[in-house]
Amino acid sequence: MGVLDRVAIVTGSGQGIGEGIARVLAAAGAKIVLNDLGPEKIDAVAADLVLAGLEATGHTANVATAEGAESLVDAALDAYGRVDILVNNVGIARDGYLAKMKEEDWDAVIEVNLKSQFLCCRAVAPHMMEQESGRIVNITSRAWLGGPGQTNYAASKGAVVSLTRSLALEMARYGITANCIAPALVDTPLFRGLKEDVQERLIKTIPARRIGTPEDIGNAALFLASDESSYVTGQTLYVCGGRSLGAG
Repeated sequence: MGVLDRVAIVTGSGQGIGEGIARVLAAAGAKIVLNDLGPEKIDAVAADLVLAGLEATGHTANVATAEGAESLVDAALDAYGRVDILVNNVGIARDGYLAKMKEEDWDAVIEVNLKSQFLCCRAVAPHMMEQESGRIVNITSRAWLGGPGQTNYAASKGAVVSLTRSLALEMARYGITANCIAPALVDTPLFRGLKEDVQERLIKTIPARRIGTPEDIGNAALFLASDESSYVTGQTLYVCGGRSLGAG
């Protein structure tokens, strides 16, 4: 798909879904700017991509701060001169029932999952508007539909959907699209850390009867970042094996 030589920022790309998205975009010819809180993971991913003959660089920053988000965009501009694609992937979970939820757990999830996306979109928007082109892909979650023990997480991910819809309306006149991807269970280090019986029970809730892969999410991001999706904006693409339709 049409992302050859496009410059793509992927936040939270040191492992898991973000790494999968970065690898899929890089394999399709995009120039990748990786991001995470620490350099070890993104340096390793960048080195692996470069070894494979692909273009990638890394930038350590906390994108839940304005300074961090702006420094990431500046790093992409310094490295490649433009930004064509922004994938907002960074996120955390601190699950717990609302009646016992600590205020700091609510604030942390909203800050990382929602504020980071606002800040990165704000940082990149003027450059995409000047180019009169751009693709913004925000990672939400099937969990935004609601679930017990996830009031903070669901609220943050639901707000991402609303942010994206409004952003799509603001940016459409500039040739910029903004869309969401809503995964369900994905094979990440977090999932693999669960007990085997818990994994099996969770997989049974997916109609497709398998867990998603980071590459599944990457393939969806590739479409939304490509020329082929130019008439798609403000939408939420569920990549969840049917989980958003209800338990199988």
